[in-house]
Amino acid sequence: MNSHSRSDRIVVGADGSEYSSRTLKMAGQMANALGGQIDVITCVGMSDYFMTSRLEQELTRFTSELEETAIRLVNEAVERAFGDSRPENLTVTVKFGEPAKVLVEESRDAQLLVIGRHGAGGFLGQAMGSVSRACAAHAHCPVVVVTSEDEG
Repeated sequence: MNSHSRSDRIVVGADGSEYSSRTLKMAGQMANALGGQIDVITCVGMSDYFMTSRLEQELTRFTSELEETAIRLVNEAVERAFGDSRPENLTVTVKFGEPAKVLVEESRDAQLLVIGRHGAGGFLGQAMGSVSRACAAHAHCPVVVVTSEDEG
């Protein structure tokens, strides 16, 4: 018997770049096929040193601005991907930390991780190539890597 220990979440790594829309579309197709909640995670990479800075109020204002910007960019990508037919079971969350680490952690209770693979770009110019490689190697669930080149 296959006990369903894992939730039905489909975790999507999105950085708000032009490629995110393709990754989101793929996640939408997977959600249609498999059922499940689409959790779009966007990561803001910050060093631990910076996060433990003594400038608490400045940092709080800065991180909330970063968070707002990241959410806006990802929501724009969601808009491009789905238009008016945005899935109602789709959430967007900002996590602070290194994208590969965050996404591998998020994959623990997911049925699927969908991530784009492309060069540098997107939010804070993160190189998704290295992130997708790390996720493919270490994720706790199946990983779908969406490439930026071919339309197929």
